[in-house]
Amino acid sequence: MSKLIAVLNVIAWSGFWAFGYLALTGEGYSTGQITIATLLAALGLFGGLFAYLKLVRISERKGYAKPSNRMTRGQRDEAQSNWGEV
Repeated sequence: MSKLIAVLNVIAWSGFWAFGYLALTGEGYSTGQITIATLLAALGLFGGLFAYLKLVRISERKGYAKPSNRMTRGQRDEAQSNWGEV
């Protein structure tokens, strides 16, 4: 599953860069073509970000990457109950 997400990640980022370049540098294109290129670039951006964040989670879960410093629910509740105390 992670290999499929990695392939989708590469395809999404490639689409972002390719269509983003076309949207920014397309001088001879119509407004509709530039709009579609912009929408495809945005789709590539969001797809790439989603896939990248999914891959990070999978890497943390499998032990390939060091887990991020997240608080447990108990630690967060304790910190919020002590909010404003010095």
